[in-house]
Amino acid sequence: MSLKFISLLLVIAFTIICHVEAARFDITNKCPYTVWAASVPVGGGRQLNRGDTWTIYVAPGTTGARIWGRTNCQFDGAGRGRCQTGDCGGVLNCEGYGAAPNTLAEYALKQYMDLDFFDISVIDGYNVPMEFRPASGNCGRVIRCAYNIMAQCPNELRVPGGCNGACPQLKREEFCCNSGNYGPTNLSRYFKDRCPDAYSYPKDDQTSTFT
Repeated sequence: MSLKFISLLLVIAFTIICHVEAARFDITNKCPYTVWAASVPVGGGRQLNRGDTWTIYVAPGTTGARIWGRTNCQFDGAGRGRCQTGDCGGVLNCEGYGAAPNTLAEYALKQYMDLDFFDISVIDGYNVPMEFRPASGNCGRVIRCAYNIMAQCPNELRVPGGCNGACPQLKREEFCCNSGNYGPTNLSRYFKDRCPDAYSYPKDDQTSTFT
């Protein structure tokens, strides 16, 4: 099977300015189309045309944080509207998580042993290619999920604008892993084979969490 690599992607670079003060996240749209970036609990949202960068600063101790791209959005002057993928309640400035499918960058700052943890997740599906890059010295490696996943998406996961995750699409426990000791499935392996850095199902920790 041919796996096509995409060099045009949403790039997220984070730099620890001073560990007691903040981390800086630069979110750059290198896709050939407009992406409406979203970030919670810090940032909200921003329209990024091709080549635009949005910078946010995040305090140490922040957990449960996500950055993602929304596509095919329309907003009015008050920031109300809708996105085809990644929508967060119909607003430009997100206060909650986005709807699947969306490629996610996730992070938690200054946690166990003062480490910063970061990952890319496609558990909620895939809508834009993404790279997540630590930029502070020798601080972990670049991770990315940038193969042409949507072109080869399994039929049961195909949705407008993206390739959905098995849990939000099929809503079965074998995919969602809310209880019990479930492992990878053929559908999660579809994502993992193409994006080995990324979370492909909820218990995919060993190969998908970076510090």
